[in-house]
Amino acid sequence: MIIDVKQVRKSFAGTEVLRGVDLAVDKGEAVVVIGASGSGKSTLLRTINNLESIDGGKIWVDGVPVHEPHSAHLVHRHVGMVFQQFNLFPHLTALKNVTLALRRVKKLRTPEAEELGMAALQRVGLGEKAKSYPSQLSGGQQQRIAIGRAIAMEPAVMLFDEATSALDPELVGEVTRVMRQLAEEGMTMLVVTHEMGFARETADRVVFVDGGVVVEDAPPEQIFTHPQHARTQRFLQRTLAG
Repeated sequence: MIIDVKQVRKSFAGTEVLRGVDLAVDKGEAVVVIGASGSGKSTLLRTINNLESIDGGKIWVDGVPVHEPHSAHLVHRHVGMVFQQFNLFPHLTALKNVTLALRRVKKLRTPEAEELGMAALQRVGLGEKAKSYPSQLSGGQQQRIAIGRAIAMEPAVMLFDEATSALDPELVGEVTRVMRQLAEEGMTMLVVTHEMGFARETADRVVFVDGGVVVEDAPPEQIFTHPQHARTQRFLQRTLAG
């Protein structure tokens, strides 16, 4: 497996947000995490990428023991992450946003970085926007640039933290199409989302988190058609009814 989370605990100001989470993701799997706001989903993603330290348990990502302080920083070489906000530099073109880390982190020469950057932009369907600035792009296009920036680094794992939640409803589809394409190409993905259609159509497994624990972990057809736990049933009734 490429992500292995064992009994992970995390508290903020005395409130336990993750209460012994176990989760495993195999190479090439697309796993979608669902649950109500405040259930611990985003915190889980942030601990996997070492953006939040853990209070207990163990995490391995592509062989890196994230729970060990001396090696935790190494996980950033293996993981790409896309957030709710696009976090693009407004003074840089789309291509320069994508190539910045290739030049700064991977120390690539500009021609090589631009070749990889253009390939990434083509993958997200925005090759023709290479010279555009963020202010000239829609929210959906900006988020696709952010995805291109992440995949240009050739990560072993892609994490998506509510990547469509800041978008107008009509722009959500263009981002989820790119995410679905990455899943079809075999990218290992762990996705936190409220987009139930995406979860149902794209996930290999759906993980329902509630109260800081994994309540149910199963293929999407079981989660959405025959959920085994009452908490999952209640969540889906509320969510799908809305």
